[in-house]
Amino acid sequence: MINSPIVTAPQLADMGLFRLLYVPTAEERPTGMTVVPIRIWVATAKQSDTGFDDLAYWQDQIAQLGLTQDALTVVLDDGSMTEAARVWFILQYFGLPAAVLNGGLPDLGTPPAQAMPGTSAPDLRPGAGAVGLIGRQELKTALPSVQIFDARTAAEFSGEDLKGNKRGGHLRGAAHLDHRDLLDGRHLRPAAELVQMMADAGVRRGVPVVTHCQGGGRAALAALAALTAGQEDIRVYYLSFGDWAADESCSLE
Repeated sequence: MINSPIVTAPQLADMGLFRLLYVPTAEERPTGMTVVPIRIWVATAKQSDTGFDDLAYWQDQIAQLGLTQDALTVVLDDGSMTEAARVWFILQYFGLPAAVLNGGLPDLGTPPAQAMPGTSAPDLRPGAGAVGLIGRQELKTALPSVQIFDARTAAEFSGEDLKGNKRGGHLRGAAHLDHRDLLDGRHLRPAAELVQMMADAGVRRGVPVVTHCQGGGRAALAALAALTAGQEDIRVYYLSFGDWAADESCSLE
């Protein structure tokens, strides 16, 4: 089983046990792989303080997909990479081995042989993954000691595009790098390029990183990129700017 958070389609042939998990953008259901009920997952996450407080719910959802610790889950989407990154983040947060297929479904071709769905309940361990989770209240306290990696667009960062929020702008001292720049078409850029891009944006090595966007997906992609680039101590503020802007006690620039 590999340890990298990103894999390519040719690598699948030489890997051990794995399962493909598809994250749809609409109603598509590709043959040969399990499909995530992503709309339900996104809506449910918004109902808790951090997104993933209801362990029993996520235990049931992940068990229904047949995912367990005995095989790597390779997550893919239509090539946009953000939704695959979102689900990758959730799975690895709960301690399941997971990776994202670089390039998504267009790169896959014919689905290869996979492990059978698991029949036992997965042993979820919140916080066991390489990338952690942080909520609004914890971030308010930690803000002076972390660096914020804002993966939204420039218009969102400046406050020009409110995305339906009552307030706009960005968190104090945030480094900005549009999530689209992390990609070369459908593919996450190579690690060396990501290292340079993050340095140019002001994301410093050796300082804890908190990624965020508007609602979790782009923040997860930013975390995937940061991990690929060798950054350590990464957490995702999953509920992100939509959650922060709604709390008037949270400062903005």
